[in-house]
Amino acid sequence: MLGLWGQRLPAAWVLLLLRFLPLLLLAAPAPHRASYKPVIVVHGLFDSSYSFRHLLEYINETHPGTVVTVLDLFDGRESLRPLWEQVQGFREAVVPIMAKAPQGVHLICYSQGGLVCRALLSVMDDHNVDSFISLSSPQMGQYGDTDYLKWLFPTSMRSNLYRICYSPWGQEFSICNYWHDPHHDDLYLNASSFLALINGERDHPNATVWRKNFLRVGHLVLIGGPDDGVITPWQSSFFGFYDANETVLEMEEQLPARPTHQSELLLLRLVCLKPPRRKEKPACRVQRQRESWGPGLSCGLS
Repeated sequence: MLGLWGQRLPAAWVLLLLRFLPLLLLAAPAPHRASYKPVIVVHGLFDSSYSFRHLLEYINETHPGTVVTVLDLFDGRESLRPLWEQVQGFREAVVPIMAKAPQGVHLICYSQGGLVCRALLSVMDDHNVDSFISLSSPQMGQYGDTDYLKWLFPTSMRSNLYRICYSPWGQEFSICNYWHDPHHDDLYLNASSFLALINGERDHPNATVWRKNFLRVGHLVLIGGPDDGVITPWQSSFFGFYDANETVLEMEEQLPARPTHQSELLLLRLVCLKPPRRKEKPACRVQRQRESWGPGLSCGLS
């Protein structure tokens, strides 16, 4: 079962990520040559720390002295546990690492782990994450028939999975925590115990604090592409998602309709990376959404 999603981490993703790491893993000034900022890696659905052994080796070879911690929590089927439970577990694991890194840390989070990390950054008012790298994560949710869904819910298809996921029982599965059915938006907003909250799509008393906490991040890096094969739509990795007609709306196109939806992302220095095996260049632009926000860099893949 571990192979259903664990095999999604091809060497191409790793190589693409490594091309960008030199911009993030800033060396300490001479003569100390101390070290790079520590790196924390959070795995995805059905994965484990073992899935990232090659990434760990690459970082050690390319940036000797970097302290890399691949968190070994909620491995395999345990990754199906509710995401808020996972957030608490990973929070307890990262606190001591951050405490030993006063200059900050880098966070690399893969697939479902990208949602765990985004929630971490929202609920931790004392985090010191310099760069949050979201590697092929369904940041706006998932709406697609994939192998792992067929294994978990063999009698359901994406068109009727909302009947399970938007029930109290369904919300006990991590996948249902970010299942986003564009044809049942009201049910999603009312039933989602995770994604609708961290997206700011539903009002809650912690919304202002979470936004402030998230803005402590120095850089946000989103990596994804049409060759993903699992994230549906693949633009979810860039905060794009379907409308009711299953037309993909990019992140900035959704803001007028949902003025509170993750608007803080446009305050950050957002970096695009093109997907493997694609020749198209990322389309990035600087735009001012509101005068009080200042310039934000948004991106998508054309």
